[in-house]
Amino acid sequence: MARKHWLVKQEPEAYSWSDFVEDGQAEWDGVRNYQARNNLRSMTKGDLVFYYHSVKGKEIVGVATVIREAYPDPSAKEGDWSAVDLKPVKPLKETVSLERIKEDPHLSDILLLKNSRLSVMPITPEHFARILALGATSL
Repeated sequence: MARKHWLVKQEPEAYSWSDFVEDGQAEWDGVRNYQARNNLRSMTKGDLVFYYHSVKGKEIVGVATVIREAYPDPSAKEGDWSAVDLKPVKPLKETVSLERIKEDPHLSDILLLKNSRLSVMPITPEHFARILALGATSL
């Protein structure tokens, strides 16, 4: 089965890429949007995930991988919410800003531009490869 590709958003003031790298892995919890929750539930071990700094920075800064598939979110006091565990793989050599994504004709239909409020979203293999190229990064 082919790996899937994702993008998760996090405010760098709350939990930056450098925090994530320092921790070595993270429980991706606290998601309270049904579409984002369903995306978490679709992640499989080994899937690749872009780490996007939202609000301040607005840029893709690194690549992570799913190391534990969806399980009940321990931070949820009520409701049916899920979490996954992620591990950093590597930073992008050059961060890829939202502006750069908007300017790139190969990324004109990326979900990040169509549903900008979604915190966990799928990324097509083509978009994933294009962003890696813009970030001067290979895996």
